[in-house]
Amino acid sequence: MADRTESSIVVVAAPGDVLDVIADFDAYPEWTGAVQEADIVEEYEDGWASHVRFTLDAGVLKDTYTLAYEWDVDENGTGTVSWNLVEATVLKAMDGSYRLRENGSGTEVTYTLAVDLRVPMLGMLRRKAEKVIIDTALNELKKRVEG
Repeated sequence: MADRTESSIVVVAAPGDVLDVIADFDAYPEWTGAVQEADIVEEYEDGWASHVRFTLDAGVLKDTYTLAYEWDVDENGTGTVSWNLVEATVLKAMDGSYRLRENGSGTEVTYTLAVDLRVPMLGMLRRKAEKVIIDTALNELKKRVEG
């Protein structure tokens, strides 16, 4: 699963404000279209989520899966939040990250994602699906933060 899809957006807010929305998993069902539930299963000693279980309903793709998170972020919110798949039913792999960088007008958010399913799918179709997931997630994140 070497192929990754990546896209960026500028959010008119400080990196810390963007990071706060990314880290508020309980609120994901309120602003993400496909996440029906998000429950923190484990936390690091510093309070960041280490494992989160999601229930996804994206039309043809429905799954419950757990992601392990790494938080390589500075006090101001810049840095990288990354995750990888721990367990799932339909998903075989899901590796991704949000990279937050200060930008003159706010925060540049770069989302990278690589997904693999247990059912066969052409690489071209998988990358197109990843692109739709990324663009939707970035636009929903922007609306939530700026909203």
